[in-house]
Formats: sequence, C-alpha cells, structure tokens
Amino acid sequence: MEILTYVYQYLVYFYACLITLIYFVLAVFGYFKIVRNKAKYTDKEESILKTHPEIAPAISVVAPAYNEEVIIIDNVQSLLNLDYPNFEVIIVNDGSKDSTLQLLIDNFNLEEIPFPYIERVKCKEVKRIFRSTNEQFHRLTVVDKENGGTKADAMNAGINVAKYNYFINTDVDCILAKDTLSKVILPVLDSKVPVIAVGATMRMVNGCEISNGQITQVKPPSRLVPLFQETEYLRSYLLAKMGWSAFNLIPNVSGGFGLFDKTVVIEAGGYDSLSHAEDMDMTFRMIAYMCDQGKEYRIEQIPDTCCWTEGPPNLKVLGRQRTRWGRGLLQIFVVHKGLMFNRKYGRLGLLVMPYALLFEFMAPIIEVVGLGFLIYLAYTNQLNSETFWLMLLFVYMIGATMSLVSISLDVMVKKQYKTYWEYLRLIFVSAFEAIIYHPFIVFFSLRGYWQFMTKSSFKWGDMTRQGFSKENTTTPIENTVS
Repeated sequence: MEILTYVYQYLVYFYACLITLIYFVLAVFGYFKIVRNKAKYTDKEESILKTHPEIAPAISVVAPAYNEEVIIIDNVQSLLNLDYPNFEVIIVNDGSKDSTLQLLIDNFNLEEIPFPYIERVKCKEVKRIFRSTNEQFHRLTVVDKENGGTKADAMNAGINVAKYNYFINTDVDCILAKDTLSKVILPVLDSKVPVIAVGATMRMVNGCEISNGQITQVKPPSRLVPLFQETEYLRSYLLAKMGWSAFNLIPNVSGGFGLFDKTVVIEAGGYDSLSHAEDMDMTFRMIAYMCDQGKEYRIEQIPDTCCWTEGPPNLKVLGRQRTRWGRGLLQIFVVHKGLMFNRKYGRLGLLVMPYALLFEFMAPIIEVVGLGFLIYLAYTNQLNSETFWLMLLFVYMIGATMSLVSISLDVMVKKQYKTYWEYLRLIFVSAFEAIIYHPFIVFFSLRGYWQFMTKSSFKWGDMTRQGFSKENTTTPIENTVS
C-alpha cells in the first residue's frame, strides 16, 4: 500500500506539472496569435468587403429555435442587422409548442412559400417554409419542422435550406456583434490552406443592455453563476483555443457560434442527431473527412468577441447544461474511438483526442479520486501538512494566474467593459472560482458520465430564459431525448 501511495502521489504531481506547462505554452502562443490577428485583420480589411461586395463570400446564418418566444424577436432583429453585404438568416422552428412561430409570422410578415427542398443531410420532416412579404426582411427564411429532439437535427434542416457555401451555427439565445461576419470570413480569405471552420470568443449577455436586438452597453453579469462563467469562457477562448489554433489543434468549434464550410459538413454526413456534443462531434467528423480525402485543412480561432450568449442564471440550470456536456464528452470517445492514436488522422488522432481524454475527460475523475486519497492520508496520519498547503497554494495560484491572463488578453483585444472597476470585479470573483464554482462543475461532469454509462433517459431540461428586454417574462423550455 505504501508503494501505491508514493506512485499515486508522483503521478498526480507530474499530471499537475504537465497541465501547468501546457497552459503556459498555450498562453504564450495564444498571446502571439492575438498580436498577429490584431495586426493582420483591421477595420481596413473589413471595409473592403463592404465596399466591394462582389469579393465578400455569401454566408447563411442558421439559428434553431425551440419554445423561444421570450427572446425570438430580439434575436432575429439582431441577426438581420448584421453589417455584411451578402448573407441570409435561417430560423429553424424545431416543433415549438409555444408561440415562437406565430410571433415570427406576425412580426416579420411571413407567408408560406413553395420551396424546392432537397434533403442533403438527414433530419426530421420539414413541414413548411416561410418568407417575408416585407422587403425590409428579405434576408429572412423560417423553416417549420417536426421536433427532432436535439439542436443537431434542427441544424441539419437549416443546412438543407441554406443557399450559400458558408454558414454560421448559432443559437437564438445569442446576440451577434454587427461586424461578426466580416471578422470570421477574413481568415478564410487570407489562408492558402482551406479553412473548414472558424470560431470566435463568446461571453455572457447576462447583464448587458440590449435595445432592438443590439447590445448598447457590455456589462459583466450581476448574478454569481454567469459571472463565474464569464471568466471561464474568456479562459477557454482567449487562452486555450487561441493557443491551440497556433498549432491547428482546435478540438471543437463551439455550438453556440462558429463558421463552417457547408460542403465539408455535408460530405462528412451533417450533424449527428443523436449527439449531445454536436459541436465536437461535427468538428471531429469534418477533420476525419479531410484526412480520409488526403486534403489539407485549417480550423481558425479569432480573438474578437462576436457572440454574447445567455448563460445559465443559476446552479439548477447550469447543472442541466454541464451534465449534458459531460454526457456528450463521454459519447464522443465512444463514437470516435477508432480515431484515437490512429496515425491516419494525424494531429486529431495523435494529439487532440489523447489530450481531451487525459485532461478534459479524466480531470474530474482524478480530482475526486485525489480528494478520497487525501482523506485517506489524513485519516492514517500520512499527510504532510506543510507540503499539502504548499501544493494547494501552488495549484490555486496557477488557476488564478490563468484567469488573470485571460482577462488581460480580453482587454488587449478590445476593452469591452466601460470601466476598469468592472474588470476588477471580474478578477475578484474569479479568485473564488476554484472554491465555489469549480466543485459543482466537477460534480455535474461526473453526473453526465454516469447518465451515459447507465443509459439513463436524458432530458435536456427547462432552460428559463430571462430575455433581453426588461418587459419580457420568463418561459420554461423543455426538450427530451431518450
């Protein structure tokens, strides 16, 4: 037992050192990638696309909606107000049971039209397609379909209807910056290697001031749970994903916002309607397709905040979301086990998947086992209190430093908050993330693993929308997948 104790302690020590080293490397390379992006992609390049629309690739913006009556009008207005010469907006009503569809019909003067629908990727039956009789909303198309149980199924319907070769995958609880499309298409135009997807920074819309579907002032969330998520998102996008993008090793383009090459998505089979992590699943299958075809590819990440999403306002809703993420992560390794350590799939099989397995999937398990081991050492009087507190402080300081670096990178990209006091508030709250917020994330992830392994019936659950306007009331949203 004593030998096992020493072996385990050294394994945890080297595990912690390795993840610290990885994040240090990501922070350094992420910083230089941000510096290069700021120098390369300026307002000048974006203005060229607007003044010469013939060189701006057309983009379809696809947003599925299920029982979204609280926020649907603000969201559609936001999407229609995007500042880009060539785009369309496709809202997929995924069998809503509330007044989502009727609100769209009434507010945007929609009428059902004959449409030559071709099912390029599989989804539930598309019943009707609507377009506006008002020229002001000529970019808008609304698809009414049977509920498919997942966002992935609704996205497939949107892809079948999309006219253009690039599409944005977003959610109706998101508000996009007006210059979003110009920013995400520039890396595609600038690369000699085909860019099959582009991600951007997402952050919390909770607390922001919204008028007519546009953010008039960015503010940090007022409630604690989304405030923790704000720092978490900045760390994920500006530190981790910007660092990974320097090596073309991005593991997934977020399901909340991303630009995709439609042809590659269709050839890869579209979104998996049974997936609970459709963003990572789609990214893996796109990469696998490119490797199977022997084609070069890149997945890019830009540092700009292009998308504000309504994050879970409390632990109950956060638990549903993170349990689904945990369930989806385990599902990814089961579905794509053939890619792991497979040289045919290059960096995906040899680097991306092993990293995700060791440092994302295994992390909650290692933490819980470590806690149990710590209790055992304390009970058997084998705990070196001086070393324990020193190591605990070391781990805490590493986490706090990474959060501080992420917030600093955000200020470097663009000072989103009006005052630095708001950033100080974010820094202060992030100091307690490891103590207050992180233990819940570990628990929710493990619950997701357990649900997947026991094949429990899975309910996406009620997502209570707060809405973007003060006059809106909250509405529960429920979706069920067996």
